[in-house]
Amino acid sequence: MKTKLQTSNFKLQISKLIVACCLLLAACGPAKPTGEVIVYVAAPLSGFQANGGQTVLGGVKLMAEQLNEAGGLLGYEVKVVGIDDESDSDVAVEVAQQIKEAVGGKDRIIGVIGHYNSGQTLAAMEIYKDLSIVIITPTASEVSITQRGYRNFFRVNANDTTQARVDAEFLVNTLGARRVAVVYNDDPYGQGLGALIADNLRDLGAQVPLQIQVAVEQSIFTEEVKRIAEVSPDAIFYGGYEVEAPYLRAELVEAGVTVPFLASDGAFLSATIDESGGAAEGIYVSAFAPSPEAVVDRQWIKEYQEVDYRNPDTYSINGYSAMQVLAGGIKKAKSFDATEVAQAIRQLDFDALMGHISYDQGGDLKEQSIYIFQVQDSAFVQIHPEP
Repeated sequence: MKTKLQTSNFKLQISKLIVACCLLLAACGPAKPTGEVIVYVAAPLSGFQANGGQTVLGGVKLMAEQLNEAGGLLGYEVKVVGIDDESDSDVAVEVAQQIKEAVGGKDRIIGVIGHYNSGQTLAAMEIYKDLSIVIITPTASEVSITQRGYRNFFRVNANDTTQARVDAEFLVNTLGARRVAVVYNDDPYGQGLGALIADNLRDLGAQVPLQIQVAVEQSIFTEEVKRIAEVSPDAIFYGGYEVEAPYLRAELVEAGVTVPFLASDGAFLSATIDESGGAAEGIYVSAFAPSPEAVVDRQWIKEYQEVDYRNPDTYSINGYSAMQVLAGGIKKAKSFDATEVAQAIRQLDFDALMGHISYDQGGDLKEQSIYIFQVQDSAFVQIHPEP
């Protein structure tokens, strides 16, 4: 029979052993994930908008890597799978169908970061809205997307109501424009933004002597440039993509129309500079994210380079922040259930690289920001707000 002293010594040894084990586990870092969850990034990964889509994918990969290094999400490793929608709405529907099939399979699918463009987002949401996953767009801005009653949709970027207001204020109050020609492309994004910017300009007392629609991927603007020159604007707004903007700008400069030129976020890609033959110098472009250099440190850039093998670019911050929102919702809900995660996302309140994150019931940010860049020495330089 053990004495009280022997019992006490035994308990002490057990206690020391437990402490030693805890210290050993702590030294080993976070527990290794025991399973796998999948996040799809649906964006243009080939074609004319490939760079933009790839920057989103790089940002998502970095956030997932950081999550995994800390033990994953609810003990599961986060696997990021990029899937190419080719900037085409029919392809986006095919992508959504593939994801629908995956959701019904053996893998655990927790969300989609995408799509990149408003047209593809609207098309794919007709399928996603009925799936048990959360959708977070990094860049789609068409206003009606968050007005359709989707309960599983969010965006980390401002919508076009905010973009039109900020861009109009920049044109009128900062550049002093009083006659602005508005040009926009013929998809839902361009049409919606073109109408909004014209209304905002008029509300600020400016005239809009010309509103003209062009085609997505149009590269010759002979007639349009002639019409713009005829109305003698003191500034031009273009709502469209980098696949049209450099050619429109080049033809305007060639025709001697060198008034200030502000393009929308769709043109915030290196092709706007690279394809303009030097004519992009001095133009302004609005965007949904700050310059990476303005909000991250050298360590973040180093870690980004390790997962994407290049520097962060246009919308790396958006992809990173979108994955941060999805992870935040899952952690808050303590569940992968899409309904619970969506509800938890609506309760988030934190500061991300994109800015402050908190949502209204439709899935829009309560606080939305637009950034203005200017092409200086063949590079985008953030000028508003000052970094």
